[in-house]
Amino acid sequence: MKKINLFKGIKKWIWFIFVPTIIIFLIMLLSGSIEFYRNVQMGAPLEEYKAHMDKRIPALMRRYNIPGCNIALVKDSEIAWAQSYGYADVASGRALTVDTPMSVQSITKSITAWGVMILLEKGLIDLDVPVSQYLNSWQFPATDYSTNQITVRQLLSHTSGMPLGDFTNIYSPEEARPTNRDAMTKEAKLIREPGKKFSYSNVGYNILEILIEDVTGQSFSDYIRTKILLPLGMNNSFFDIEPTVNPYPPTGYNLKSKPVPVYLYPSKGSGGLFATVTDIALFAIAEMNDNSVISQESINQMYQLECQKIGVYGLVFNGYGFGHYIENLPNGALSVSHGGQGNGIMTHLQIVPETKDAIVILTNSQRSWPFIAYILRDWGDWRGFSSVGMEKIIWGHYG
Repeated sequence: MKKINLFKGIKKWIWFIFVPTIIIFLIMLLSGSIEFYRNVQMGAPLEEYKAHMDKRIPALMRRYNIPGCNIALVKDSEIAWAQSYGYADVASGRALTVDTPMSVQSITKSITAWGVMILLEKGLIDLDVPVSQYLNSWQFPATDYSTNQITVRQLLSHTSGMPLGDFTNIYSPEEARPTNRDAMTKEAKLIREPGKKFSYSNVGYNILEILIEDVTGQSFSDYIRTKILLPLGMNNSFFDIEPTVNPYPPTGYNLKSKPVPVYLYPSKGSGGLFATVTDIALFAIAEMNDNSVISQESINQMYQLECQKIGVYGLVFNGYGFGHYIENLPNGALSVSHGGQGNGIMTHLQIVPETKDAIVILTNSQRSWPFIAYILRDWGDWRGFSSVGMEKIIWGHYG
């Protein structure tokens, strides 16, 4: 008799807990707070994948409070799909569009590396001589280590011993700002002996900006525009923002989802490019095919592992080449990529040259790392790259 009463008491408590839990679950499910993951099958038709993503992306954006996202898909070396979701500016209700130029942040480094490889192909520089031999308008500030042995190769591969740099040094487009040379005089101070260790460095790529200007006699913006952007058809990409540009780049949203107005850095080479999602897709296509800008030999050289011991980034990648992270996907395919992160911005470019696939993800939120990871997983599953490697990107680098 006592056992029966005890059992009845337990059942009441279970019922008391179970019913409210079910009610809460149903409310969350109906409100979209909970999403069951249904993956698209490998090799499914493109239209099925697009329909899947049209549901998946908005759901993930709600989950992670991401205002806007532009995505482009390259398949068989063609832009197969480009789509925009959400807002360029939440307060005004301005919608994000595919032709809205966005800050791509450190994806810029891949393009800067192309600019350096053009100089190499023309015989204007050598990768392994001191870069100071080419710098006639600027010199390194005093430092505890010798700068005489810093090479172009080291700057391209983040092994020069230069620091990360001050990524908080930002200005509104209308505001006067220091020159890149002024900024580098303050920041380009070695933190270790050159050539000894990988250390991700915006400063290194901003020194490459000076190198390009001193060797060519052109501004970095003009050089990249005339030698790379326009020949590749990237007509909606730029470094300097005109007040009249329409559509205007989107407002960013930081880790606390607070708005961050459009800004510029004093330097351009490490993360200063603005581009549409389709322009970055065109760049990805050029990386996978013969093009009029650089040779396949130069592209292959950028894809060679220059440094395999890359610290925490080694959780995701096999190493770093020139302007690209390098990894072998679980199915054995080579993949190259670069992410970008700034105040209120997060972006990613992933390329699989062997299969002529690429994906570009541009967001105006700094909370996008899990969002990007899930999108890459879905894409990888669909294209047969295996989701395991793609999911690791959640721990990856967005510099």
